[in-house]
Amino acid sequence: MKFNKMTVIVAAVMAFALIAGCSSSGDSGKKKITLAYVAWDSEIASTNVVKEVLEQKLGYQVEMMQVDAGPMWAGISDGSADAMVAAWLPTTHASYVTKYNGKYDDLGPNLEGTKIGLVVPQYMDINSIDELNGTFGDTVDHTIIGIEPGAGLMMSTEKVLDEYNLRDKWTLLESSSAAMTQELQKAYANKEPIVVTGWTPHWMFAKMDLKYLEDTKNVYGGDEQIHTIARQGLKDDQPEAYAFLDKFNWTPDDMAAVMIKIQEGETPEAAAKAWVEANADKVDAWVKS
Repeated sequence: MKFNKMTVIVAAVMAFALIAGCSSSGDSGKKKITLAYVAWDSEIASTNVVKEVLEQKLGYQVEMMQVDAGPMWAGISDGSADAMVAAWLPTTHASYVTKYNGKYDDLGPNLEGTKIGLVVPQYMDINSIDELNGTFGDTVDHTIIGIEPGAGLMMSTEKVLDEYNLRDKWTLLESSSAAMTQELQKAYANKEPIVVTGWTPHWMFAKMDLKYLEDTKNVYGGDEQIHTIARQGLKDDQPEAYAFLDKFNWTPDDMAAVMIKIQEGETPEAAAKAWVEANADKVDAWVKS
């Protein structure tokens, strides 16, 4: 078989491209990271911001793994996911801390001043969980609109039903974060009574006039923090990503700004990108070595 000069050149170019492609693939393999998160509005916002920084500032290829709270903690603890920025401590995710203690690295809080509890519109004439057992409870649908089963907020609300002797009168409805806010918005628009499981920070407090029902028995605990959790070994495997995750820290107002943009119709990716671009100084401090 005869080969002309052009054939040899084409073959050489293709071989070079193949080698380069393999080399590029190998390099990208060293810069991959998997972030686990729960589809709560707050965690959609924070995880997308972290993804944007890892990709645009540090050159990582990021996979986002959406799961429920239990699998999220399990994934970090067994190494199938690298990190999360969605651990509500010390109360909400206390059961997972006990279950997986010693199997993950806690990088500390990335946001201070969170809260969970039962939430109602301000126009409702009720101020405490105790009142759900009184005459108020006889005038409304005895359903508390919840979120995803397995969420720490749902576990705490189950305890509330028992501690406040509400089990025989009230039902906790499992749904999703999105479904809960849809039901709340619908009731709010019609000035109807409704009780939901809620948390701060969340965009619904900026869009509606809401209040927490006083938890006199402190079942939900006080103010909490959201922590960053990494798998063991990430510090050695991906020191650059680990260092950023360790420094990542923002405020409820920062998070709310991203959540509101998403709620108003922007994609999570676009909202995160806009926030990162608008907060260059803060982001630079996170990635500075």
